[in-house]
Amino acid sequence: MVEQYVLDLQDVDESQVALVGGKGAHLGGLSRIEGVRVPSGICVTTDAFRRVMAQAPSIDERLAELSRLDPEDREAIRSLSADVRRAVEGIAVPADLAEEITRALAPYGAHAAYAVRSSATAEDLPTASFAGQQDTYLNVVGAEAVLRHVSRCWASLFTERAVTYRRRNGIDDRTVQMAVVVQRMVFPQASGILFTADPVTGHRKVATVDAGFGLGEALVSGLVNPDVYKVRDGQVVEKTIAAKQRAVRPLAAGGTEEVTIDVPRQEQPALTDAQVVRLVDLGRRIEAHFGRPQDIEWCLADDDFQIVQSRPITTLFPVPDSGDQDNRVYVSVGHQQMMTDPMKPLGLSMWQLTAMTPMHAAGGRLFVDVAGRLASPTARAGLLDLIGRGEPLVRDALETVLDRDDFVPSLPDAPPVRPPAGGPPAPIPTDPAIVTELIERSRASVAALEHDISAKTGPELFDFLLEAFAEHKRVLSDPLSMQAIMAGMEATWWLNDHLEEWLGEKNAADTLTLSAPGNITSEMGLALLDVADVVRPHPEVVAFLRGVQDDDFLDELAKVEGGIAVRDAIQGYLDRYGMRCVGEIDITRPRWSERPSTLVPVILDHVRSFEPGAAGRRFEQGRQRAQEKEAEVLSRLRALPDGDAKADETKRMIDRVRTFIGYREYPKYGIISRYFVYKRALMGEAERLVRAGVLAEKEDVFFLTFQELHEVVRTRRADRELVERRKEEFRTFQGLTPPRVLTSDGEALTGAYRREDAPPGALVGVPVSTGTVEGRARVVIDMADADLEAGDILVTPFTDPSWSPLFVGIAGLVTEVGGQMTHGAVIAREYGLPAVVGVHDATRLIRDGQRIRVHGTDGYVELLP
Repeated sequence: MVEQYVLDLQDVDESQVALVGGKGAHLGGLSRIEGVRVPSGICVTTDAFRRVMAQAPSIDERLAELSRLDPEDREAIRSLSADVRRAVEGIAVPADLAEEITRALAPYGAHAAYAVRSSATAEDLPTASFAGQQDTYLNVVGAEAVLRHVSRCWASLFTERAVTYRRRNGIDDRTVQMAVVVQRMVFPQASGILFTADPVTGHRKVATVDAGFGLGEALVSGLVNPDVYKVRDGQVVEKTIAAKQRAVRPLAAGGTEEVTIDVPRQEQPALTDAQVVRLVDLGRRIEAHFGRPQDIEWCLADDDFQIVQSRPITTLFPVPDSGDQDNRVYVSVGHQQMMTDPMKPLGLSMWQLTAMTPMHAAGGRLFVDVAGRLASPTARAGLLDLIGRGEPLVRDALETVLDRDDFVPSLPDAPPVRPPAGGPPAPIPTDPAIVTELIERSRASVAALEHDISAKTGPELFDFLLEAFAEHKRVLSDPLSMQAIMAGMEATWWLNDHLEEWLGEKNAADTLTLSAPGNITSEMGLALLDVADVVRPHPEVVAFLRGVQDDDFLDELAKVEGGIAVRDAIQGYLDRYGMRCVGEIDITRPRWSERPSTLVPVILDHVRSFEPGAAGRRFEQGRQRAQEKEAEVLSRLRALPDGDAKADETKRMIDRVRTFIGYREYPKYGIISRYFVYKRALMGEAERLVRAGVLAEKEDVFFLTFQELHEVVRTRRADRELVERRKEEFRTFQGLTPPRVLTSDGEALTGAYRREDAPPGALVGVPVSTGTVEGRARVVIDMADADLEAGDILVTPFTDPSWSPLFVGIAGLVTEVGGQMTHGAVIAREYGLPAVVGVHDATRLIRDGQRIRVHGTDGYVELLP
């Protein structure tokens, strides 16, 4: 292939990122849009960059070393990247290349001024903008100065900030090339940035314009506060005119300077409303051309807008594709399931296929559209009441949407459905045998699944799984199971509401449900204490476990004195709970049975922190506290007017809540048990596909949907490029924060508590487990990194059931996600841990090691000196 060193921007389009970089490709694309003006110029291509880099082979060794550095090792990155930059700047531009650049600029005149801009191949991409990571030079006068600044742009590929950004985005420095865009300089009266979607709320129909006087560097550098305009439907709907005291102006001899703006002009708008609307119209054309919201840099010269850069806005959360133009209101499934991390395509599609309600995928997360229920006054009231009891932030976000009268129309309620013959089903009796029966039904269903799936392979397996998913839904929708779950929840609500009304006591059910029988998740946490009891008497086993680094340690463990008993204890635990893991709703996540080393640090912590028999003692202590609380509450009630009736009804509700509240956790255990059976069968197919050369590695199936994997198994052909694109897409999803509520306009709503009863500076959340505790905060993002001691307070984004083994060793809990009936809240109450959940940004606002006070009864966290 013939190398091309210099191209006119008019000859460039978006397909040439590898040759002209992201910025150059976007500018070439912009120049082809009707009505959009782009300053003319040239692009010094990546072919030129590679030729120059080849003159210094030692740079390759330094880049290889740079690729091995931890992105958090800032000092090492700073030192090594500076070495690379010096080496690049020291390379002379070859004479023939310099001549070609000079010749391309000759038509503009010997003393023309230019903007010289870096354009890396990993830049202005749909998934990572790399904004500000490489250098731009303004008002560079003459070809000789342009050549010097081209070298500086090449070197800027290796600034500390650019290298760190690439490392954090999983991009190898050796794979990135640098082109340089050289454009005629524009000397504007005003300049700024246009976002074709609101960068704060994500609203796709609201454009935001930032504007200031002079060159845009004053805004980009933070030298001045800009005028800010918001535009919707062709009208300026909001504007703030700032006092713009400074501006950046070009110098006649080249370069720029800061100047003071005359006082009378400082508070004048940089643009008229008509100009703002015209600019946004240009932005909408650019957005339509590139197919996604854009971050656009613009200049205004002689009442003519020129576009000097456009890149995708990569921080917006994607909107589910509904296939129509109707208004939609999406509620996050991850916030209900206590797992807000992105899911891989196989995990998303499996959850969609087995869920009881239609779910929509976006950004690696799942959402439920509740617009239809919000439109019905009756359904709306029930939905808001149910959500508000568990997730007040979601309720507030939904009410914010409803306050906009035009977004969710209020429709007449559907005609009442005639009740079934005989009337509605009678409430189930408070009978523990009901729970026993339901658990046996679930176990039998899982056992039948394991038996029936064992002989299925190939396309036959997928046909069988579709039938199994129907059974899965049947189990989930078992009317008796739903009644048992609701019986426990309704009894909890009744006790909390009535005991606060009668006795002034908040969240009394928290203590009354301590050590409730049959809670599979709390039993799972206590059972690991029993495993630790088996380990503790054997110092050789403890030493062996401290050195465990991989997942095949169980066989080796048997060779250590005492190891057979410990191996059997761990294996017994895995037989019962090994299908669980962090983020377990995603079938692609490694289960404890697949990665048993995950449990080793927790077992060792239990060995160190607890005495033998701790599990039994903790359960018995909780049971006794619940009994004492029951006696106290009933005694106080009997002293009230009509006290005997109140006490009798409360006693019935206490018995009811203790009968059914533990079962609340079992359906999830059943779901995850079935998921592990599905996964083992699918991974068998994955291994066969790898052996047949269809896939490179078995985990590639995680990046296909269930339907796509079915087709691959049927045809024995796979689109490996699709798999690689999905892997890259998943990495970008990991950097997104899912909103609790998302509209079809792209607006992300987090909700607010709107409370005034917390002390100044306190972090407000949902009170889910009563009590107050003070201690050291341990901020843990990944369960595998947990290093907890007795008395510590766990602060984490979310906890699903797999975190339960950690709960036995902590004094309190704070999470960013959750509500009254999410798994972390239920288990915190089981263990008597003061807990506040739904604390926005808790892991950022609370420092690891900081002392905090958790008010689990009133729902706030104090940060202590």
